[in-house]
Amino acid sequence: MTDPDQVLAFAGFEGCAADREYKWHLGTDHEELWNRFPAVSSYKWQPSSLCDARPLSGAAIVKDMVENGGWLLLGDSITENHFFSLSCLLYPHVRATPNYTENPWFDRAWAQNLYLSPTSPLLAELDYPANFSVESTPLVTFRRVDLLMNKEDLESLYHSTLRSEADEQDPSAHNTTKPLFSEESTWSMSPSEYMPTLLSSPPEANYGTLVVSTGGHWTTTLMSAFRDEEAGEDAGFGIEGVKAFFKVAMRTWAGQVQDAINEYRRNGGTRQKQVVVRAYLPGHDNCHNHFEPWTEIEPYTRKWYNWPWIKDFNSIFQDLLATPEFPDIYYLSIDRPGRLRPDTHAAGDCLHILSGTGVLEGWSHYIWHFVTREVAGRIR
Repeated sequence: MTDPDQVLAFAGFEGCAADREYKWHLGTDHEELWNRFPAVSSYKWQPSSLCDARPLSGAAIVKDMVENGGWLLLGDSITENHFFSLSCLLYPHVRATPNYTENPWFDRAWAQNLYLSPTSPLLAELDYPANFSVESTPLVTFRRVDLLMNKEDLESLYHSTLRSEADEQDPSAHNTTKPLFSEESTWSMSPSEYMPTLLSSPPEANYGTLVVSTGGHWTTTLMSAFRDEEAGEDAGFGIEGVKAFFKVAMRTWAGQVQDAINEYRRNGGTRQKQVVVRAYLPGHDNCHNHFEPWTEIEPYTRKWYNWPWIKDFNSIFQDLLATPEFPDIYYLSIDRPGRLRPDTHAAGDCLHILSGTGVLEGWSHYIWHFVTREVAGRIR
């Protein structure tokens, strides 16, 4: 790569609708790392012969999103990576809001949206749901929700869990608990806030699928009540306590989400609604010293953040959703392709993923396949 504009051709994109941190998402912000291109963009998720998946097509995804429901994406900045990639994958059929070129002073809590572009050649070919508005009905929305529940609910759940444990051991311990959270920044919402959005109808919303992912912010620095300096780095400074609480919290979350979908159906809702939980993707050690994919996932040499324990958070979620208790919430263990790609990180860190390198686009390809072929073919 000798010119930053070449990155779109390397990635196979015509353009990208979203403009927030445009160069960072595409990896053109650090010229000293341009030597990764075009090799880093030469990979794609290829389903095996056992998976009857359609070829990846932005136009076909847009058609499905209009006619069968779009995607509401909730998660942290890794999910924002996914949103940006979708804005490229679906271009030129979508436009994005807000416009960060005109107003770079953003709030991380703002919703980012993809709408049908009024200049898309698909407009005349689509079968629109009742009241669908090209101007105001989003196809994809990203909201920054790090923990899937709001802090107040998690704080209450934490203390009620401690009280239950104390009742079995020492009732006098009720007043000795400390706050769950430190002053570290996090963005949170409750299912009671975002489930009505998923279940709404045009023109305000037209979502069929809620895509969520969480894990990266379940740390002993944010949830400082679990922090144990004496436990040391190898024990994650008390990460076992965070994992145990994660199990309690995600069961509560799944119950609230499934209850909302059940209530929607009891009230006469007939449109297909489902929730998919994407396995969280941790970062890589010394990623900028790797220039090609791994053939096997390599162990961590350092205990950065909570990365070595992300697989445990994923396993907790997977085991929870393997039960018949939550029939409309599905766990997608699609993290392995990303875990094999230490070469594909943004220039400034070893966690975030570049658009156009095949990882994020593979997520979109499989989620699209899953919700339009796997879920749609099941009988409740």
